[in-house]
Amino acid sequence: NAYAPIEADTYLNPSSMIALVTGANRGIGKEVVRQLAEKGHEVILTSRNAEKGQQAVQELSLPNIHFHQLDITQQASVDQLMSFVIDKFGRLDILVNNAGINYDTWQTAEEADMENVKETLETNLIGAWRMAKACIPLMKEHSYGRMVNVSSGAGAISGMGAGTPAYSVSKAAMNVMSIKLAAELMGSGILVNAICPGWVRTEMGGAGAPISIQEGAEGIIWAAELPQNGPTGGFFRDGKEIGF
Repeated sequence: NAYAPIEADTYLNPSSMIALVTGANRGIGKEVVRQLAEKGHEVILTSRNAEKGQQAVQELSLPNIHFHQLDITQQASVDQLMSFVIDKFGRLDILVNNAGINYDTWQTAEEADMENVKETLETNLIGAWRMAKACIPLMKEHSYGRMVNVSSGAGAISGMGAGTPAYSVSKAAMNVMSIKLAAELMGSGILVNAICPGWVRTEMGGAGAPISIQEGAEGIIWAAELPQNGPTGGFFRDGKEIGF
């Protein structure tokens, strides 16, 4: 098993963790939920749209998947979710910040709609940051946590060119957030990494993408199940480090 318990009395069954996945009613998020649940973890599937989220849970049809509505742009929604997590499970071991919007291929930085940029940053950066802040105290209680920030090669500074300005800036900023949190949490038992799943055949990636949803999710699962001596503060694709 990839997990090693921090304290025997805390994790009597370290193979069964409590995981939370944002933006999980479809695509990579939904597949991450499925793979985590099939590995025996208790998984909280969250979605901004309650009806779509509940439908996803029904489609996955696994007893260890639980639904809760979540809008990561609203602090009250995050607070309600965390109350549910505490009341039902009393702990949280894995956070997958998957929710993301607006692959803005139609925009240029020169002529970007700033309201569109703000909306993108509010979800892709601020929302993920809000979730991190909410979950870290629960992870610290047991000196254990895995935070996976689902990023993109579009947010890599090296080699970056034109196109998708709002999305690229938001993901580059998410990468910086990952570095900062990892450095601050060093030695706490909480590992924080940014993961690029690659160009995946999702609603956002399009039908022509070369990577299946199942394959795209596997790198996220890898980061969610890192052992105690695993990396932190890195940017990975397929379990291999790539440049920020």
